[in-house]
Parts: sequence; structure tokens; C-alpha cells
Amino acid sequence: MYKYYCFNAIAECGLANLSEDFVPVSDAKDADGILVRSAALHELEFGKNLKVIARAGAGVNNIPLDRCAEEGIVVFNTPGANANGVKELVIAGMLLASRDILGGINWVQENEEDGNIAKDAEKAKKAFAGCELEGKKLGVIGLGAIGVLVANAAQHLGMDVYGYDPYLSVESAWKISRGIHHARTVDEIYSECDYITIHVPALDSTKGMIDADAISLMKDGVVVLNFARDVLVNSEAVVDGLVSGKIKHYVTDFPTPEIAGVKGAIVIPHLGASTAEAEENCAKMAVKEMRNYLEYGNIKNSVNYPNCDMGYPGDNKRITLLHHNIPNMIGQITGVLAKDNMNIADMSNKSKGSYAYTMIDVDSDIPESVKKDLEAIDGILRVRILN
Repeated sequence: MYKYYCFNAIAECGLANLSEDFVPVSDAKDADGILVRSAALHELEFGKNLKVIARAGAGVNNIPLDRCAEEGIVVFNTPGANANGVKELVIAGMLLASRDILGGINWVQENEEDGNIAKDAEKAKKAFAGCELEGKKLGVIGLGAIGVLVANAAQHLGMDVYGYDPYLSVESAWKISRGIHHARTVDEIYSECDYITIHVPALDSTKGMIDADAISLMKDGVVVLNFARDVLVNSEAVVDGLVSGKIKHYVTDFPTPEIAGVKGAIVIPHLGASTAEAEENCAKMAVKEMRNYLEYGNIKNSVNYPNCDMGYPGDNKRITLLHHNIPNMIGQITGVLAKDNMNIADMSNKSKGSYAYTMIDVDSDIPESVKKDLEAIDGILRVRILN
């Protein structure tokens, strides 16, 4: 029996995919698994039985990843589950920036009592006309699940699309349209494009990447869109760019005191992944990840441990070990099994930075003494026996 706890509301269609072996609990400290959306977990004291946290969304800045790794807690996210919802809002953001739709709507509301509004609108509309997207150059920084969708959609709108991603995955490479120009450097995006949209994770190397130097390379009147993370831009530099006119519009899904209310800023209240469809997709994927790990030990889409999947163990017994990525760890693990004359039917070991994960299937029962001996190895963080 597995116990789970939900922070935030998790879509019922996702929870419906849990078997009768999963039961909800009222206290997170009693849970084997946690499902979460936006709740901040940094101050939470985790229970000793907690094995997995599944985030129904892509960003994991609300979860203490390093602490989880050290406590043997695997953290999952749901990349791509909300990608279409974000993609559609990015396209909407480009349209809002290219044509003054908001200004036009506000004019109509301000003149709602004008009995001659239809005729007067014909005179006023010139101020809100704007330009078309077709033929304009769009730069997409980051070609992950969302960036690829944005790039492909923009090309279908007739835009000339440039993509930049030095870490382009094989999966994304297969999905991206052949007509996308692959920029060799991010500076090429800055200097060539009329519209620039960012779709990279918030890492030390990406935080504040849209700064004064980057903006100085951009075209006058550029439109910058940020539907990824607010910390990817230097707010002071963006405000300076808006005030000077270097940036025509900054379209963002992240309201901040520095940006809200600045002329030229189009600020949306974090609606990117807030569609019913996106929330349902994220819930289904998060539940699937949690269940696959707790029941079979398989890891897919973890952000603090390596992916490792050995499928269904069949008649075998399975041992899973979360541990530090250090020399001779495998030798020590197999040595314990050999001491008890246990035969290894299948085995997989994967590493990710300072951490590693080992899965072992054996064709006999596993004595409790074996688990204790494995736990005693220096660098082992968690041992699970799955029968």
C-alpha cells in the first residue's frame, strides 16, 4: 500500500489513474509520494518514508532539489504536458505586441456611450493599426518542448524563424521543422530578429541573460517575449530598454513590481499553463511518474536523479539503490549480493552529476540482511526492495 499527499488541487482525471494500492493521507509527513503544483516545499520537513515528489508542471523552483537528492527523494516534473497551452499564449503575445489590440479595445470601452462610435472608430483605428507577423524574423532561444512548438507555429504563420539551442535533444531535433534557421550563437538571434522569445530553464548560466549587453545588440523596436521564467531577464535593463524605445514591447507572463505598469510592457498574470487541458495533462503525467517509480522503481523525467527504466520485473525481485556517484560503488553492491549467493538476472546503472541510480533484478527472494548490508555502504542514500 502506498500513501500519497496532494499539495494544491491535482486534476481528478490524473488521480483516477492511481490503483487501489494508493491511498490519500491528510499529513504530508506520512506520505510515500507527494503531488504538487506551485506550493513551496523549501521549508517542509520531509517524512522518513517520502520517496518521490511529482511536480505537475515544468518548473521546480518551489522544490529543494539538492536536499531531496541527499535524502533519497526522487523529484519529477512533467515536461511538455503544458507545452501547447504556453505555445498558444506566446503566439497571442506576439499578436498583442504587433497590433495594438489592447489599445483598440480600451478605446471602444472608453467610448461606449458614443452614439456615433462606428463612424468615429474608423477615424481612431489608425492609432492601433500595427503590423503583421508574416515576413518578420522570430528568434526562439531554447528549443525544448515549448520552443519547438512556438518555432513551428510561427513558421506556419509565415514568419522567418531562427532557433538557438546548443543542447538540442534528439527528440526535439526530430520535431522541429526543416525550415527553421539554426543560429550558431545567441548573439545572432539578438542582432537579426524582430521578435525574440525565450524558452530556457532558470539556471545559473541563464539567469539575467537578457541584460543591457544583450539588449544593445538587438534591433531598435524589438519585441521581447518571456513566458519561461521572470529571472531570465534583468528587469532594470528591460525597463531602460522600454523607456528608451530600444524595446518596443516586453511581453511577459510574470508580473513583477519593476515591470508592471511600465509603458510598452504587456504583462499577463501567469496564464501560460493555466488551461484546463494543460492542468489535466500535467496531473496525468505526474501520477504516472509517481506510480511507475513507487511500484517498479523506474525513473523518467526526474530533475535530480538520472532516468533509468527496466520495465516490469516479471517473476524477479527488484532492488533499487539511490547513491552518490563515486568509484567502486557497483563493486560494493554486487559484492554484498555475491556474499549471499544471489544471482543477478538484470542490472542497470545510470548517473547524473553527483548522484546515481542502480536497479538490480534477482531471481530469488531477498533477505532483510541484504538490505541492511546495502544500506551500510558509504554513499548509499536509499535502498528499496520491490517484490
